[in-house]
Amino acid sequence: MGHGWEGAVLKLFRGRDFTFTVTGTEQVTQAFRRIHVTDGGLLAATGGAHPTMWVRLWFDRDGRPHQRGYTLVDPDPAAGTFSLEFALHDGTACDWARAAEPGDTIDATLQGTRFSLPEPRPARLFVIGDAASLPAVNSLLDALPDTPATIWCESAHATDEDLPFRLDPALHTLHTVPRRDEGAHLVSEVRTALPGLLGDDPSDAYVWIACDTATTRTLAAYARKELRLPKDRVHALGYWRA
Repeated sequence: MGHGWEGAVLKLFRGRDFTFTVTGTEQVTQAFRRIHVTDGGLLAATGGAHPTMWVRLWFDRDGRPHQRGYTLVDPDPAAGTFSLEFALHDGTACDWARAAEPGDTIDATLQGTRFSLPEPRPARLFVIGDAASLPAVNSLLDALPDTPATIWCESAHATDEDLPFRLDPALHTLHTVPRRDEGAHLVSEVRTALPGLLGDDPSDAYVWIACDTATTRTLAAYARKELRLPKDRVHALGYWRA
């Protein structure tokens, strides 16, 4: 399958193509599935992985190419392997994940992923996400293992209570927030709690936001404009459109 005009544009922006091969699968919860793959040479070509690193996977939708971004989970450069995690719902990508078996292959393009841990490293971390951004949240927690973190996770399914967050009870506080009013409930919960948690001096804090695009924009603007956090202390990326 070709990658159509989107693939051609990514090539112009120096996107690099790889083919992953499925080696195994795990049904983590009823609505969350993990796919183990070999990397097709990606990690060797890039010199390793950075926290929240993602690739664009290509799927066939009614004979046309369709791409979506997914975070690398537990990348192992020496073995050339990692996993991909899918928050299951209706859609082409999730249909592929549900049916994936060892030996299946999928094309991927690496283009657009960028992230560097803030310097100086934050003393406090505030994370706002959902099941779709869970792999990136976990990679961030792994990269800052000694940093206290408060996490808000927007929940769309009852089984989201069982999502595999990598939490250290001594350092991490998780708030599960039901999705209501197209994300407005999450915005309200964060606006209520975050100012008090930041206190009078937020200079040692870092806020990372990855929800649906509209919610992410609202919360990023709130953190930067109303809470007056420096731009380099707020990272925001919309992971999906409602």
